[in-house]
Amino acid sequence: MNESQVINYNRIAEAIAYIQANFKSQPSLDEIAEKVHLSPFHFQRMFSEWAGVSPKKFMQYLSVEYAKQLLQGREATLFDAAQETGLSGTGRLHDLFVKIEGMTPGEFKNGGENLHINYSFAESPFGEIIVASTRKGICHLAFFSDQTEGEAMMKNRFPNAVYNQLVDEIQQEALFIFQHDWSKLNRIKLHLHGTPFQLKVWDALLKIPQGNLTTYGAIAGEINKPKASRAIGTAIGSNPVAFLIPCHRVIQSSGKIGGYMWGNTRKSAIIGWEAAQLNPER
Repeated sequence: MNESQVINYNRIAEAIAYIQANFKSQPSLDEIAEKVHLSPFHFQRMFSEWAGVSPKKFMQYLSVEYAKQLLQGREATLFDAAQETGLSGTGRLHDLFVKIEGMTPGEFKNGGENLHINYSFAESPFGEIIVASTRKGICHLAFFSDQTEGEAMMKNRFPNAVYNQLVDEIQQEALFIFQHDWSKLNRIKLHLHGTPFQLKVWDALLKIPQGNLTTYGAIAGEINKPKASRAIGTAIGSNPVAFLIPCHRVIQSSGKIGGYMWGNTRKSAIIGWEAAQLNPER
């Protein structure tokens, strides 16, 4: 992944938070640059390198009206079952090849004492991440601000597992997604513990193509639980694998971004970034 993207993310996040809070007044490039203590020229270049579009275009992607257009214009094909991998059209990624395998009760009992988990730290365009895997697939991926805290949160899920800080092939194939190398997407597997309901919700999330958004109500309809929006929100909030299971693509029916386990600013950054990849500035 682009090292400059990683280095600049904290400043980009600050700019995104300002844009998100003030997009209705359409702040100028000079205003936003001043908030992050950069010259307009430097900020424009840095932001465009990170997002692939100008701050102005990105502001449009974060607006409620843009989100509403996505919901209204693409709802019919939101759960497209097309069996294709890699690039499609203008860089649209179908995450349908990410397979879920639920953990057996024996694998999860007693805090995961039968599990051997490898984990490592990596960088992404949206900040540092911790990624963990069993021999069957990715079991944990999370953004963090402090490595010790990130490691503790992971180990809290499986307190009795055997851990080894090691980058393995399963992790590498999952991390290719941040480099736009989707040639090995069909090799990614997820090894998760969840109730049958949670696994069904997470599976529905995997069917939302990159650059698209949906609502809690639409997910409820997809899994044939039309009155379960609140329970679906809880299941989405329990997602143990950031980005690969794209819970960031679920927003409120009003078009507002809504909450996110790893921070609303990061959610906005990911949504805007994905929209930019789908609709590159010419």
